[in-house]
Amino acid sequence: MTERELIKGCINEDRSCQQALFDTHAGRLLTICRRYTEDQSEAEDILQEAFIRIYDNLDQFRFECPLEGWMRRICVNTAIRHCSKKKVHFREVDDRITESADAEPGIYSHLGEEDILKLVQQLPDGYRMVFNLYVIDGYSHDEIARMMGIHEGTSRSQLAKARRMLQKMIIEHHKVMVA
Repeated sequence: MTERELIKGCINEDRSCQQALFDTHAGRLLTICRRYTEDQSEAEDILQEAFIRIYDNLDQFRFECPLEGWMRRICVNTAIRHCSKKKVHFREVDDRITESADAEPGIYSHLGEEDILKLVQQLPDGYRMVFNLYVIDGYSHDEIARMMGIHEGTSRSQLAKARRMLQKMIIEHHKVMVA
């Protein structure tokens, strides 16, 4: 079945096509949801809501971009809406985080994808949201500011603080691993 046939089947509410679309993309989209939340069940809720939006809006997909990219964008927007309902606070955290200039160059190479995901999930909500949107999903600070209703400078500040905090967490993680 081609992608066009699959989409047409989903638009016509063919359950087997909807299941095939879900089975094909749910794993990758769940990974996106997990980056924006602190726990698996919340990520699964976001994924379910995203797929409802995907099915409801498939008739608007115009094949001008890859389907997966279109679905990723819906997933990210759903995660942002979900998190904004929780009243994400862009709080100030101690800026005097120790510098990581003395970190060993190979310290980062020992981290796997799951390790990094766990560290990102430990960031405060605002830091995590901006980090994900900018570093992983590729949005600009201007786009992030508009999406989240914040100032562009706030986005930049939250990203810088998230990076510093992640560096410190990676150093601490490395210390635990070698101890």
